[in-house]
Amino acid sequence: MTTTKGRALRPEQDVVCVDLFCGAGGLTHGLIDAGVHVVAGVDLDKACRHPYEANHEGVAFHRYDVAKLEASEIERWFGDAPVRVLAGCAPCQPFSTYSNRYDTIGTDRWSLLNHFGRLVEEVGPDIVTMENVPTVTRHAVFDDFVATLKRQGYDVWYDVLDCAEYGLPQRRRRTVLLASLHGPIELRAPNASEAKTVADVLKGLPILRHGSSDTQDRLHTSARLSPLNLERIKASNPGGSWRDWPKHLIAECHRKSTGKTYPSVYGRMRWDEPAPTLTTQFYGFGSGRFGHPSQARALSLREGAILQGFPQDYSFVPEGEPIRFKVLGRLIGNAVPVDLGRVIGESIIDHVKKHVGQASSSTNQRRGRNGREHTGSAVHA
Repeated sequence: MTTTKGRALRPEQDVVCVDLFCGAGGLTHGLIDAGVHVVAGVDLDKACRHPYEANHEGVAFHRYDVAKLEASEIERWFGDAPVRVLAGCAPCQPFSTYSNRYDTIGTDRWSLLNHFGRLVEEVGPDIVTMENVPTVTRHAVFDDFVATLKRQGYDVWYDVLDCAEYGLPQRRRRTVLLASLHGPIELRAPNASEAKTVADVLKGLPILRHGSSDTQDRLHTSARLSPLNLERIKASNPGGSWRDWPKHLIAECHRKSTGKTYPSVYGRMRWDEPAPTLTTQFYGFGSGRFGHPSQARALSLREGAILQGFPQDYSFVPEGEPIRFKVLGRLIGNAVPVDLGRVIGESIIDHVKKHVGQASSSTNQRRGRNGREHTGSAVHA
């Protein structure tokens, strides 16, 4: 396996990635763990700068609107990298089931996937990857993106998977796409031995009262509960919800027939299972099944980050700056899980080792092939 310079290809050095919509760095962290050399992350949210740069020495954060990003900038960041990977996990809110107002909310953000497609056309990276919510596959903008890749000669694979099958201690269904100019590519198969529970990752953390913080870790901080919600969480069973409570604790809206269809709020997690899907409001007891399995409080910010695969020492806020639940909840809840990023990186490295040495070294020569779409066995939903 050789590069254009005739030397042996070294995947851990020569597979170079630019991470668009990088957020707090979940995907980047996983890719680096897998041996991918990430050189730049791009995001418009200024709150992403500290966690991205503080945890990835030597990787530059660029605050850009991807809709206005020029291909020449990405080319400059790639330099003369033998194998170029362009990652683009566009904000998922327009496609999420948490908001059904598809026709009126977030339409401008849908176009970000089109801009990602534009940059793929203009840059011509060797490999493309994308992560998003499962429902993205239902929308024309996703079909257009896949069609763009195939027109450029990429082999395209995508599937909907549960991150819990890949070592994340959280049930989180995501669409993952991989595309390559070098031949068929797909995500590696899950391994049952990778499965983790809430207990596996949270059991050893210091005990907290609601509204308090750990003296050794500012991010291990829990939101204060009202007296009523404190009573409610004490009456909640692990794996249960508001249905466990005595009648006087049940909210008026849940006593009505329309409210009874919302069982997944005011719930406690279980130690012996993966966590439910984290949202950007995982720190709020009333926002989902985010009650601590045994303590009378909701998840701390650190616990949410750990359930997203971030290391326990991952820095999200500079020293001296206040902890803002809403900002950090957004960064953590919207992150690509680190475990998923690692699996994507491992799959890319495996693909490069298998295929790249047999392919032409010129991106322009590689264009024009008929891309083939490969989908896995999971139902696209």
